[in-house]
Amino acid sequence: MAKFFLFILAFSFCCHCLYAQVEKIDTDRPDQTESAQTVPKNYFQAEFGFNKENTFYDNYDLVHPTALLKYGFKRWELRLEATARSSYQQQIPNPKWVSGLEPVEIGFKAALWEEKKWIPKTSFIAHFGLPVLSSKAFKPDHIAPSFRFTMQNSLTKNIGLGYNLGAAWDGFSSTPVWLYTFSPGFELGERWYAYIEAFGFIMKGETAQHNLDGGVAYYFTKDVKIDVSSGFGISKASRKNYFALGISFRVNARPVK
Repeated sequence: MAKFFLFILAFSFCCHCLYAQVEKIDTDRPDQTESAQTVPKNYFQAEFGFNKENTFYDNYDLVHPTALLKYGFKRWELRLEATARSSYQQQIPNPKWVSGLEPVEIGFKAALWEEKKWIPKTSFIAHFGLPVLSSKAFKPDHIAPSFRFTMQNSLTKNIGLGYNLGAAWDGFSSTPVWLYTFSPGFELGERWYAYIEAFGFIMKGETAQHNLDGGVAYYFTKDVKIDVSSGFGISKASRKNYFALGISFRVNARPVK
């Protein structure tokens, strides 16, 4: 597996040299705000993240990893997302440790319209979590759908504003969890990117979860990017804090002539 990733990274460097005219990679990580951009036509893109999420009472979750795979068409992309999770719960006398695969999600992102003055560039994302592609510990009763509208405004040449609105169902309950994100982003020269963000989840009958986070990313090339991020909860129902590392890359799937 390690050799496979090294091969993909080396190949992406070659593709970068052959197709330098393509804009640098745009990803849905590390923030919670999904990008309004779609993957360029005929490109394959992979985004991997490794998280530690701390709750209260010494409980925590490890995400190892989350993988978002995309393939670009004209103005839309096909998506597959998989997350391996381990959850630790401090119980007396025996702590509980559960590991497995969350429902694999398939879906798409479609570009709706481009930015024009104050009207944001807008795309639509839909996913469906499949119970059959999950571990017993995380298997829901039904298909778990989700959707969101992703919006983006360019404030200056180097500052953008991204924000999302959407909802998700967990496959157990018919009550949706509504979500919001709001994230200013800053291009720091050709290689660096930084962001700050507010995001949250709201469910009827439950205490809302509100959070703040931020992070930085570094572009090795236009096709390879690494990131680091961290955040914390600002409401009682939120997770205490989290820390994440990630790597993203893309390759051109067209035959090289």
